[in-house]
Amino acid sequence: MVDLVPRSFWRIPSVPNLWEDEEDWGTLTNWPSGLSLSEDNTHVYVQVAVPGVDPKDIEVTFDKGVVWIKGEAKNEEKEKKYYRKAASMFSYRVAVPGDLDINKEPEAAVKNGVMTVSFAKSPKTQPKKISVREEK
Repeated sequence: MVDLVPRSFWRIPSVPNLWEDEEDWGTLTNWPSGLSLSEDNTHVYVQVAVPGVDPKDIEVTFDKGVVWIKGEAKNEEKEKKYYRKAASMFSYRVAVPGDLDINKEPEAAVKNGVMTVSFAKSPKTQPKKISVREEK
């Protein structure tokens, strides 16, 4: 099939196309973002920078494999007259990869300005140790 409009026309230069070559994926780490996504043998972790944000002002929603984290740092200093006030709002939506254990609730905690949401992996996807025996 011949495309009338080449795919490269629709492409934003700084955004890699996740449906094509993986060589573009390396640029994902250069995006200015406060979000990290990682995993180990037992969990998948989503970490978000939330400096100065009260945990009660953060909303975390997980639905159909996508986690949505949003919040706002509220500055309640009434005695100051502001000419310009910085807004500290954020909203991240990311698909959580892997086969997750639906029987375990995801956990979210904030420590030193970084919120970590951890998702347990399904036991069937975790590595299994195989014992080695000596034959006689």
